Amino acid sequence: MTDDAEALAARLGAALKQRGWRIAVAESCTGGGIAHAITEVAGSSEWFDRGFVTYSNAAKVELLGVPQTTLDSVGAVSPETALAMVAGALNRSQADLAVAVTGIAGPGGGTPDKPVGLVYIALQSSDQPACCQRQQFQGSRRDIRRQTVAFALQWALQTAAPS
Repeated sequence: MTDDAEALAARLGAALKQRGWRIAVAESCTGGGIAHAITEVAGSSEWFDRGFVTYSNAAKVELLGVPQTTLDSVGAVSPETALAMVAGALNRSQADLAVAVTGIAGPGGGTPDKPVGLVYIALQSSDQPACCQRQQFQGSRRDIRRQTVAFALQWALQTAAPS
């Protein structure tokens, strides 16, 4: 966890508190890193509802309701899976905003179609439909995970910030 992630999480918390919102996270490749950054912020219990660390496909199905058919047809690292994860996190929590991440942090596991560093981040709020972004991060496993955490927090902050 970096100071940047903690600073982003603190700014996210302030924005969520201002809106009276809470956030939930569903994480695969970050293994709880987003939830960790959030809970490093004192008082985060006021705006952080829960986190789902669904590293295995079985956990994605059981905890978030990701359809097994989605995992079988397009795999865990796909926009379809990220969107199903974020919908599950929002629907299975008391949150107003949810973010989900799934990707390949490496150093192994990549393919030509899904290289190391490929991450899908999905976001959904109670007042906006889900959307998903594809990112291709670079560096070591640790670098990729840190970049994913920071990106997810920044995107959530942009969504939560009052207009």
